[in-house]
Amino acid sequence: MKFKHILFFLFLSQATFANIVLPEIFTSNMVLQQKSTVKIWGWAKSGETIRMSLGWSSETYVAKAEANGNFVFEVKTPSYGGPYDIVLHGYNKVVLSNVLIGEVWLVSGQSNMEWTAGAGIEGGEAEIAKANYPNIRLFTVANSSADYPQKDLNGQWQVCTPETMKQFSAVGYFFAQNINQNLQIPIGIINSSWGGTPAEAWTPAESIASNPILQKDAAALQEVPWGPVKTASLYNGMIHPIVSYKIKGALWYQGEANVVHASHYDLLLNNMITSWRSKWGYEFPFYLVQIAPYKYGQPEEGVILRNAQRMVEKNTPNTHMVVISDIGNINDIHPRNKKDVGERLANAAMKNEYYGSVKPISGPKLLTYELKNGKIILYFDSPVLNCGRECENQFEIADTSGEFKEAKVRVRSNTVTLSNSRINYPQFARFAWGNISESKLTDKDNLPASSFVTDNWWEFKGF
Repeated sequence: MKFKHILFFLFLSQATFANIVLPEIFTSNMVLQQKSTVKIWGWAKSGETIRMSLGWSSETYVAKAEANGNFVFEVKTPSYGGPYDIVLHGYNKVVLSNVLIGEVWLVSGQSNMEWTAGAGIEGGEAEIAKANYPNIRLFTVANSSADYPQKDLNGQWQVCTPETMKQFSAVGYFFAQNINQNLQIPIGIINSSWGGTPAEAWTPAESIASNPILQKDAAALQEVPWGPVKTASLYNGMIHPIVSYKIKGALWYQGEANVVHASHYDLLLNNMITSWRSKWGYEFPFYLVQIAPYKYGQPEEGVILRNAQRMVEKNTPNTHMVVISDIGNINDIHPRNKKDVGERLANAAMKNEYYGSVKPISGPKLLTYELKNGKIILYFDSPVLNCGRECENQFEIADTSGEFKEAKVRVRSNTVTLSNSRINYPQFARFAWGNISESKLTDKDNLPASSFVTDNWWEFKGF
């Protein structure tokens, strides 16, 4: 009897190996990136011939599984549309139905990106009830860490309904809903996020190992009970399996778990972005949410990280940041206004990727500064600067003593001139510099500026 059982399981394993098997990212209801060359890959028996037909093409594609069982198709996708079927034939038949062609975005980060409408957001019940969008498709990557890059992950494409939206990333959903309604095209959102995790865990190991500063910071991270901190552990398990899946771009909402080494966060995030783009093979747009003011444990660690995020936008190509200091909650690290966050990201993407936005996307950005006649002059990109008494009180300057004092403020057009009668030779300026400082400098649309300190401060401090 035992021998028969052994033969049965041997037969079953051989039959399974002979069948076409696709990664979990390829299921019915999925969205493929429009007007692009996309890869569809999987595994089969060595030497097996696989034929694939696409609902939008009369062509039959043919591939042969390599000695290791891998096969891959590269196909052209049309402009948005569907639904279509994709059919693969080998020793077995695989049918992917209700497939759409549209725009695919990856969202990632920690708990503020992971946060669902079902977990509690502003206006959550009403938003859940109306979340019937058959042309929005949702894919949540199951939490998984790994010591080495994985070939597959767990998840399934789902049509957006009140039931599926309720358990999906709220920020990701509101972004998708906004883009879908503006462009009237299908949107696919892949959510790969894990609460409380540092960016090191989302960064390929070789990228951390190549930089001594990042390597030292990563080694100093303390294990926590709510998620992995080991370098590359989440990249390996939750990002690497989909690096061949064509995306339009990525959204990132993370940073709270990195305030311990906040002054190096711009270096870390730049490395992560660069490494992801290298793995995908192209420079996709990357959008990040600046973390909101919050009463962190150590003085300045939160605002230093916000400034580092500002520097990422400034120095990393094709990277854009939205500021949310006006819609945060200094007493709650999880602000419940997720709709405005998603919409601000969508407005930025509409302007930069789809050239269709007339909505405001960002508050004033510091472009440069100069030291002149005992004053510091700040130049912003906004022709209109709103700065009342609360705003003026947020500007400070310092000389080489490093002691910041409140500045006298003069606003004219796109410039802010700072001075202090007790500081003859000011060298440094900063704005809204505190963990719980909510920026009061706004543009004509009342969107806030980021907290900042002038770049020369970090050189002075030896960073």
